[in-house]
Amino acid sequence: MALKFLKPSTTSQRGTVLIDRRELWKGKPYKPLVKGLKSSSGRNNQGKITSRRMGSGVKRNFRTIDFKRNKFDIVGKIERIEYDPYRSAFIALVKYNDGEFRYIIAPQNISAGNEIISAEKAEIKIGNCLPLKNIPLGTNIHNIEMKKGKGGQLARSAGTYAQISSKSVFDVQVKLASGEVRLVNADCLATIGTVSNPDNKNIKLGKAGRKRHLGYRPKVRGVVMNPVDHPHGGGEGRTSGGRHPVSPTGVPTKGKKTRKNKKTNKMIIKRRK
Repeated sequence: MALKFLKPSTTSQRGTVLIDRRELWKGKPYKPLVKGLKSSSGRNNQGKITSRRMGSGVKRNFRTIDFKRNKFDIVGKIERIEYDPYRSAFIALVKYNDGEFRYIIAPQNISAGNEIISAEKAEIKIGNCLPLKNIPLGTNIHNIEMKKGKGGQLARSAGTYAQISSKSVFDVQVKLASGEVRLVNADCLATIGTVSNPDNKNIKLGKAGRKRHLGYRPKVRGVVMNPVDHPHGGGEGRTSGGRHPVSPTGVPTKGKKTRKNKKTNKMIIKRRK
């Protein structure tokens, strides 16, 4: 997909850069795979805000995506490429030879009419899904499982991909887009290719209203608040907020490492940059 540069006919359109979606499906999504999803607006079951700056936004329908790709040895045909409001990547509607329809994350350079398959020894072709042990070194892959049969969890956002750097009998070393090198079970599934919509990172919304439509509320810095509202608040004149930046609840932030999952430390060969 190409980028769309708007003419500067208004102040908000000056500098606006969006994704040109003319090639995508213009009709409604496939209804059996769609369900309504109510926004929590950042509130918990008591109605208290637990995630700030969330709310409003356009009402959206949730498309059920097949991350597991567990329909083995049945050829599927790409019916169309669609926009999904809940993710940065595009999605593809697949019709399998047995008549079943499923949505998958659309890889880059795939189009309507292409055929895909999930199999133990599928062809190394964009959109095909197979175990990591049968994928050659250096191949671009996405939608990678971390546990066998759980479904893809790694490399699912727009334009991302990972690569297999080395193999052993039971494990495969996968280099992720962040630079992290991680051990993954060799029997876990992955899909060949790069995720679609790589220009998503170049979008410039141009105005606050477009950000509100996406479900984001205004952000106010802690240093301009009063002491009762934020640990950084208060002080005479402009202050930087103190030596140790913290969240409103006093938890250290801005670079403080928060990872506590010691069970999977052995799976990380090299931390991200």
